[in-house]
Amino acid sequence: MRLRWYTVVVDSLDPRAQARWWAAALEGVVVDESDEGGLVIPGDMPPELLADGPVPAERWHRFPPGLAFVRVDGAKQVKNRLHLDLAPHAEDDRDAQIERLLAHGARRVDVGQDESVVDWTVLADPEGNEFCLLSSRLD
Repeated sequence: MRLRWYTVVVDSLDPRAQARWWAAALEGVVVDESDEGGLVIPGDMPPELLADGPVPAERWHRFPPGLAFVRVDGAKQVKNRLHLDLAPHAEDDRDAQIERLLAHGARRVDVGQDESVVDWTVLADPEGNEFCLLSSRLD
């Protein structure tokens, strides 16, 4: 028996909107959406996760974690202590991904990064949660 990293939970003023935004950003799917929260799973999740019925344990442990958004009353006040790093494959255009996210409502943010850094770009989602878009990766 082992544990699986299941979700990263994000406090949100509007969890439904945040779930939809992240689903679009990750080309994923929103499941279990309610007024109090929503769960986003990445676009590469096997379809059996969405189907009714149990998923065999050997497959379940290989699924990547999702993002869960839960309602809170107060807006984000300070820099995240935990953030997501996103990376395109080496065959994909990183700058095009940055532009896609910016067009979708992300914004560039300064969290004190050095101006000479070119391996990642710091962005924030519509509620101000920082994340990084890394340089393209092969692995």
